[in-house]
Order: sequence, then structure tokens, then C-alpha cells
Amino acid sequence: MEIIGTNLVYLVSLVFLVAALYSSVGHGGASGYLAILAFTSFSSHEMSTTALILNVIVSGIAFFSYFRAGHFSFKLILPFLIGSIPLSYLGGTIHITQKIYFLLLSIVLIIAAIRMALPLSQKLKEETSPNFYTALFSGGIIGLVSGIVGIGGGIFLSPLMIFMNWASPKNASAASAFFILVNSISGLLGRLSSGIMDIGSLIPLIIAASVGGLVGAYLGANTFSSLTLRRCLAFTLLIAALKSGFK
Repeated sequence: MEIIGTNLVYLVSLVFLVAALYSSVGHGGASGYLAILAFTSFSSHEMSTTALILNVIVSGIAFFSYFRAGHFSFKLILPFLIGSIPLSYLGGTIHITQKIYFLLLSIVLIIAAIRMALPLSQKLKEETSPNFYTALFSGGIIGLVSGIVGIGGGIFLSPLMIFMNWASPKNASAASAFFILVNSISGLLGRLSSGIMDIGSLIPLIIAASVGGLVGAYLGANTFSSLTLRRCLAFTLLIAALKSGFK
């Protein structure tokens, strides 16, 4: 699908905003991009592939910013990656109907909306290391869903880490950024190998996501993110979830 005129301006502006907001908490923004694309006539394959490509760009930028700020721990994220990478690839090879896809997308967007509406500033009582097999299983489930729907999985991983006291908010954001980057690449490779790599009009969106990702990642790694803006985005995600559910 090609996008021209006023629609392109709106789409680029929204992608920039989503990239900035999500990258500020170490996310790639796939659920946000999918929410935006749910209001267009993109096919489900175009939507998920486009979201994954933008995810790779923005999560890569976010990871670099958080890594440079000293918030990343490879030891923390490793078992989650071991579980997620093969299942993310598998998810990317699975062909599902448009109806099932939009149902899954609605569920993901609702979870994303709840996630974005919650503050990240809570302090840990006592940080503990996750059990290896628990992390392996959690990563696998997140990876599978991520590969099918076209997200990186950070929208599930970072709140899980914070809720379970496995990481501080900043460390969880750094871990999620890397997790999203790796899983998005794995999901794209799965789609490529299965011949379902449908791509829409990407160049303007890539530019918008890159600039937004740079702005948000810098602010997120070095300052506080805006909860008010995040809740506005959460409202948008809920609307998109309802729209997707009726497709």
C-alpha cells in the first residue's frame, strides 16, 4: 500500500511520537506502530513486517543510549534471549488469518495500553535474580507471541522484570531494548524464510522513527519520561485495540 499527501504527514508525525515515547522506556514501539497502522488499509502482513523493521531501528537506538548510560546487564537478559530467539523465529514463520491476527493484535494493544499507563518510577524492595528456567520459559512465550504479531516483546518483558523485582526500571528498560532488537531481527528472518515479508511505504516512516528514537532514547536514559504523554498514548492504544477487534 502506498501512502500519499496528508495521510503521509499524519502517519509520519504519529510514528515520530510513538518512537520517541517508546524509546524513552527502552521499547521499540511496535505495538504503537501497529496501533497507528490499524487505522490504515495496510494488510496484516504489511503491518507486522513494517512494525518489526521500525522496531529494529528504534530499539537499536534505545539500547545504545541505555548501554552507554551504564544500565545494561547481559547476564540478566541472556536466559530470556535463549528462550525467545528460536520461538520468535518460529512465530515469524506462522501464517495466520487476518481475523486471528487482529484478535491477537487487540489483546497485545490492550496489554500495551495498560503497560504505558503505569508509572515506571517504583523502587525495588530487594532486587533478585530470576530463576534460569523461569526466565527461559517466560522468554519463549514472549518470543512466540512477538514473532506472530510483529512486536519485539519488550512491552511484556520490562513490566515482568519490574513486578518480579528482577531489575530496576532503568535496567529493565535496557534489557528490554536489547531483547526487542534481537527478537525483532529473529522475527523478520522467520518472515523472510517463509516468504511473508510484505513491506509497505517505509522510507518516510524509517526517517521519522529514527529521529523520534534518538530523541526519546536520550531523554529516557538520562532524564525522566512523561507519564502524562504515556497515558495519552495508552488511550490511543485502547482505541486501536477496539478497532482491530472488530476487523
